[in-house]
Amino acid sequence: MVIDKIISFFIINFPTWHDIFFYGPACLLWAYLCLYLSGFLKLNKGFRTGYSRKIFHFSIFGSAAIIQWLLGTSILCLFGGITSIVIFYAIFRGSGNILYEAMAREKDEPHRTHYIVVPYFATLIGGLITNIFFGPIAVIGYLVTGLGDAVGEPVGTKFGKHKYKTPSLTSVKSERSLEGSAAVLLMSFLAIIAGIAISPELEFSTMSFLTISILSIICGVTEALSPHGWDNTTMQVIPVWIAFLIV
Repeated sequence: MVIDKIISFFIINFPTWHDIFFYGPACLLWAYLCLYLSGFLKLNKGFRTGYSRKIFHFSIFGSAAIIQWLLGTSILCLFGGITSIVIFYAIFRGSGNILYEAMAREKDEPHRTHYIVVPYFATLIGGLITNIFFGPIAVIGYLVTGLGDAVGEPVGTKFGKHKYKTPSLTSVKSERSLEGSAAVLLMSFLAIIAGIAISPELEFSTMSFLTISILSIICGVTEALSPHGWDNTTMQVIPVWIAFLIV
């Protein structure tokens, strides 16, 4: 049953040749520009990687939400595939390249490439799970991850005074801050409201202020407990799954 559902999803949402030729170039240009701008701000304007990386993160997840809302899941799949090409091109170019440096954190040495690849697959896994099993409600996951998770690292980098250790699956030590986690919680609240507003399957009548607040707290805790590099999966799947149960 699960395999059939997965196969059906890809058959239904595989972009047509018209979509590839009509939307593909725009998707490629936009993904490349988002990553290039992030690298430019880091290498030429002195932005910390915690900022440049999340600019790209916010741009891609925000674009995913808008694309699914306006153009549908098949164009979203096309955008995801083309963004993957841009990311792996950056990895191929390697250290020193403006695209690579936009995403690679110095504190992740000697596993900088690992922590580009892992979040990529975490994003892919989270996006596929939410779309295949929960449909249009997946937009909640894009917005929570794109807005909520995106502010955590920049706020923590700038204002984080109260650090705590988080799980890591490599030798790289990982920590987050209470200030960053608080920002994730607050932005998750706003992201959920935005998701309800644009999702055809969610209504404010079924998601009260208290429900949204509790879901936001769950998002904050989820981000805090997620292994380093894997929060792009958990921050998509858990909020969407809970919203699905509520609906």
